[in-house]
Amino acid sequence: MADRLDLTVVTPERELIHEEVDEVQVPGLGGYLGLLPGHAPLFSELGIGELSYARSGQTHSIALAMGFVEILGDEVRILADAAEPAADVDVERAAQAQARAEERIARGAAGLDYPRAQASLGRAVVRIQVAVASQKRS
Repeated sequence: MADRLDLTVVTPERELIHEEVDEVQVPGLGGYLGLLPGHAPLFSELGIGELSYARSGQTHSIALAMGFVEILGDEVRILADAAEPAADVDVERAAQAQARAEERIARGAAGLDYPRAQASLGRAVVRIQVAVASQKRS
């Protein structure tokens, strides 16, 4: 059994991460999953939330929106619909997206795609949370 995990995070646009880490937490649909070396094989759908990983005592965060995680041996592969490292989050833009989503939901206009509006709101909130938490750790 290895003492580290080989973490890869990929979106349709690019590979965000490929590195050795100590542990990973991913947002599953039913709650967060904690992954350590030696984890049992698993394939699971991901929700909207913070993907965090620890490396050499430092915690790093990524805002993640939907996708899949596969754990085989000590390899963790994450295929995300969208993912953004905390350092790349534009908090002002995310706050504007949050306000727009909240307004659409509050109006409840005819033809509103409620699940899509909720997902937009969730993505904006997670992006802000990840960026703010990362700034506090710095």
